Amino acid sequence: MNVRRSAAVLAAVAVIGAATPAAADPSPSPSQALPSALYGGTDPKYDGVWRQSLALLAQDTVGVRPAAKSVQWLTRQQCENGSFAAYRPDPTAACDAKTMLDTNATSAAVQALTALGGHDDVTGKAVGWLKSVQNEDGGWGYSPGGASDTNSTSVVIGALAAAGEKPDRVEKDGKSPYDALLKLALPCGGDGDGAFAFQPDKKGELAANADATAAGVLGSLGKGMVVEPGKKSDTTCEKATTPEQAAANGAGYLTAALTKDGGHLMSALAGAEPQPDYGNTADAVVALAAQGDTAQAEKSVRWLEKNSAVWAAQSGPAAYAQLIFAAHATGTNPRDFGGADLVKQLGATGPAPQTAGETKAADEKDDSGSGLFGVWWFVGVCLVAGIGIGFLFSGRKKKQQP
Repeated sequence: MNVRRSAAVLAAVAVIGAATPAAADPSPSPSQALPSALYGGTDPKYDGVWRQSLALLAQDTVGVRPAAKSVQWLTRQQCENGSFAAYRPDPTAACDAKTMLDTNATSAAVQALTALGGHDDVTGKAVGWLKSVQNEDGGWGYSPGGASDTNSTSVVIGALAAAGEKPDRVEKDGKSPYDALLKLALPCGGDGDGAFAFQPDKKGELAANADATAAGVLGSLGKGMVVEPGKKSDTTCEKATTPEQAAANGAGYLTAALTKDGGHLMSALAGAEPQPDYGNTADAVVALAAQGDTAQAEKSVRWLEKNSAVWAAQSGPAAYAQLIFAAHATGTNPRDFGGADLVKQLGATGPAPQTAGETKAADEKDDSGSGLFGVWWFVGVCLVAGIGIGFLFSGRKKKQQP
């Protein structure tokens, strides 16, 4: 769940760096306040809908009813055609050709709003849009028309399943999402050994990617972000002719990778020393639990209990949500996660949950807000936060890792 928005940030850094004089101040003060309905205190330009959706979904998972205005903020982010962008500072302005539509944000919103209930009109339109931008190979890219990738295809599968669709019957030119995932699964043997690639490289070759593998396991199982422990199954790597076998192969790869590094995954970005990857480790825990490999999932969630606090505090609501999903998948108490109350910590990043005394007027207060910090400030925060925090602004696109 860590790849996409990091790429957007890095792209922004590259573009701004090329277009701005060296003397420019890289980190001016933010000019406007964020919408009070939004979770997190960083610029939502690249991840507003994503992190809001994860925060709401995580709260629902632990039985917390989110603030009505936070749910309303999310529904108002939807474009007329059913899609969601990463963030719309002015949701009263119609989406147009310049609006960067986002399959990942749309799918996350579907999963959250379906879980909360009462938003069938919103989720129905969103699912209709996702179907309309399905690629000929059966998969999805991050943006409509982009080449299919494992992470995007998998998060869309989760949205389809949450909305009551049968992903194997959602086809384009006779190809389903599972056909796309099978094409992105590496064969057994060698360095890949059943992993998933993010996308083929320019030569059409596949390289193992742990983040994509965690997503691919869930997608191949037809699961979303919130899972219950699955039945134990054989993870011996065999030729993947079915999505179930691809999931088993991917789980075997993750187990080996986690065991190799002491129960967690590593992040290796260009120019930086390898560091623990907390976000991908949390995602791997969810994937393994869904596959039924609960033994390794529990070992890794224990590692997260001991080591993830600083990362989560730096990364914000989506990181707390990831940890809550990992705790839920393994039967771990999220209110006593290594001594920390993840539910309380997540709640502190946004509006207080609903209470009996909350009024309709307060719920319906227009809080669309135009809280968009400058891009320079956002880039500055990213650089200060440093490399290796795992889940950078709920990002999804990191460099490939072994």
